[in-house]
Amino acid sequence: MRPGAVNPGAPDAKAKSFGPSLKRLLRMLAPERFYLIVVFLLAVGSVVLNTLGPQILGKATNIIFDGVVGKMMSPGLSKDQKVEELRQAGNGNFADMLANMNVIPGVGVDFVAVGHVLAWVLALYIGASVFGWLEAQLLIIVINRTVKRLRAQIEDKLHRLPLRYFDSVPRGDVLSRVTNDVDNMAQTLQQTMSQLIINVLSVIGILIMMFWISWLLALIALLTVPLAIIVTAQIAKRSKPHFVDQWKFTGEVNAQVEEAFTGHEVVSAFGRVREVGERFDETNDKLYNASFKSQFISGLIMPAIMFLGNLNYVLIAVVGGLRVASGQLSLGEVQAFIQYSRGFTQPLTQIGSMMNMLQSGVASAERIFEILDAEEQSPDPEEDTRPLDRGRVAFEDVSFRYEPETPVIENLSLVAEPGHVVAIVGPTGAGKTTLVNLLMRFYEVDSGAITIDGVDITRISRDRLRSRMGMVLQDTWLFGGTIRENIAYGRIDATEEEILEAARAAYVDRFVHALPMGYDTVIDEEGSGVSAGEKQLITIARAFLAKPSILILDEATSSVDTRTELLVQHAMAALRRDRTSFVIAHRLSTIRDADTIVVMEKGKIVEQGTHETLLRERGAYYRLYSAQFAAALTDGEGNNVDDPEPDAVGAGKA
Repeated sequence: MRPGAVNPGAPDAKAKSFGPSLKRLLRMLAPERFYLIVVFLLAVGSVVLNTLGPQILGKATNIIFDGVVGKMMSPGLSKDQKVEELRQAGNGNFADMLANMNVIPGVGVDFVAVGHVLAWVLALYIGASVFGWLEAQLLIIVINRTVKRLRAQIEDKLHRLPLRYFDSVPRGDVLSRVTNDVDNMAQTLQQTMSQLIINVLSVIGILIMMFWISWLLALIALLTVPLAIIVTAQIAKRSKPHFVDQWKFTGEVNAQVEEAFTGHEVVSAFGRVREVGERFDETNDKLYNASFKSQFISGLIMPAIMFLGNLNYVLIAVVGGLRVASGQLSLGEVQAFIQYSRGFTQPLTQIGSMMNMLQSGVASAERIFEILDAEEQSPDPEEDTRPLDRGRVAFEDVSFRYEPETPVIENLSLVAEPGHVVAIVGPTGAGKTTLVNLLMRFYEVDSGAITIDGVDITRISRDRLRSRMGMVLQDTWLFGGTIRENIAYGRIDATEEEILEAARAAYVDRFVHALPMGYDTVIDEEGSGVSAGEKQLITIARAFLAKPSILILDEATSSVDTRTELLVQHAMAALRRDRTSFVIAHRLSTIRDADTIVVMEKGKIVEQGTHETLLRERGAYYRLYSAQFAAALTDGEGNNVDDPEPDAVGAGKA
């Protein structure tokens, strides 16, 4: 990461509030609105059938209770006579209860009627289960399609982000957002959406049935709802920052692991294994603490709601019993109401417990939204369609800064004529690679202009511009596949003969035949199975195959041994014929034949000319060249000898 770089998607960025983030997450489901309507209707059907169950089951309880009481009564009296007898005996409450019962003195339980009721209840619950299963399966499809679209959006977004973004955000953190956070968000949707819909509808349906049975008991049941909402909101408020920290530190752990294993050889060579381990342990401890606090605090929601639900149950049981004794409610109605009250508390409890998962999922969604909301590279304007066949490149008073207060290139002007080789040299940080990044439009210039054949590159689409260029970098990049496929990456429509021709031109053909599978040898992203020099040759062959009009070589031969370097230079000479070439080099021996050598210091061109001309001037280039060949300018004991004549150095005798 560049020092002082602003991190637009940094994991420690301030998290958005829960509500707006959740709404945005739900809006992502909008393209599936038809299926969501079907899901909603299925959920309504399931809830209605489930909600009717206790009410009908209460009828079975009434039939059984009526039968038990009727069996205990003398068959010689009618129900009304028995009620009057009880009133005269001073048992008014029992008389009121008996008056509201469907009792036939001397007749026991009607098991046929009970069987009919139970059959209806069974049918209702089977229907509710079928509707619930269909709703859950359809919702899984909806969520998977939504997550698929989200992954595609992230992939497209990453391609539209400028190089500045990737220079400022750790690669491991980006990978964590694209993988871990997306997976966590998908899991949250899958595990909460169906239950939330069912539970919310259940609460509404149960409320209706409770008020239908007894408004007084319903009001008692609702007493705990405000308390449950307050408890849930307060706990969720305190757990949210810890969930944000949990996924922030997850990204940091991934970034450290990716960095440590990518540079494992360097870490081991410099004896920094212990230091890297301690740094990992520190971040891992932070992740552990954040995870523990988030889970512990959010885990208090369900026990708290269950406690309130139990208090609610006690109140309903006491008041309901009194109303049965007074004859205002039947035993079956109280039983049904108690079932409803438990069923009412259960959805609230489940909703509360799902807040735990929702907090985690929304925290991940916020990290994903930070990528989707990151500033994109400027869109391509209306394209200038003039041909770009000659390859004349001109930098016209170009200035650029990575950071506003730190100039990198200032008022730079340079012309590369068609077919010429322009070598760019200078100390580290002089702006050499930045110059190429500007030419490729990885970054946009702050002022001035860069033109190709007289056309400002900002008027050329990035795809068209980059299709005219071939690039070979110091850091080789190969993808998992065969050597043939890696070479063919330079041009997808290349024929087998063109691939082999490019391989021969880059001397890949010289070592491929020594491999067991030849061009079908599979290599991974790290290029395992081939040497560093061979990897570089493969990337050079890839550039050969692309047949660009402008060639960019950034220390392209740095990983090639001296003998192979001579062969590659011959091949590159043929490749550069009739092509404008920019060569960034620290090994000055590789650019002696360049048409123009540009010496850069602190973002400015301090010298330019041919190799021989610059040596004769004894300026910046001469100092660089002499320093690089210092071994030739000292005696056996390390004492300086007289500087060689410019023509001697130019002749390569140093």
